[in-house]
Amino acid sequence: MNSEVIASTANKARQLNAEEIAEIEHEMTLYPDKKAVGLEALKIVQKHQGWVSDESLLAIAKYLDLPAADLEGVATFFNLVYRQPVGENVILFCDSVSCWIMGCDNMKEHIQNTLGIGFGETSEDGKFTLIPVPCLGGCDRAPVMMVGEELHHNLTPDAIDEIVSKVRS
Repeated sequence: MNSEVIASTANKARQLNAEEIAEIEHEMTLYPDKKAVGLEALKIVQKHQGWVSDESLLAIAKYLDLPAADLEGVATFFNLVYRQPVGENVILFCDSVSCWIMGCDNMKEHIQNTLGIGFGETSEDGKFTLIPVPCLGGCDRAPVMMVGEELHHNLTPDAIDEIVSKVRS
């Protein structure tokens, strides 16, 4: 979001809901200043809305009295803050060196063919968004991916098919 877009959408900030505000207020008790709460506020809104729209980002900036451009910088730096809609289940697919050595390229190809999407895309049924990440901390059981909050390791095509089938049902 560049400064022209921010200026032209300044009146489009939505209202944060009571639950979002309560959670942000709680986070404010844990940090020394409002600027430090920016990332947590983005994550809170994402938890409630599924992603962080421009209107939501502006609402957070207004509530925390921060420049929207600063908050946008935080949002775009962290790849787990979604600035566009995502599927019901976000698949974080590890493409680290350890996973690569253990065959993640073949697993990536299999999951992309299975879901009919590439990295950064959402399946036609809206169930899955596939996002590459540099590491999920499961190097000893590579290749790995995370679906929602569940880590799946030692991936094989059959394991991927089972995971996808289970989530779809």
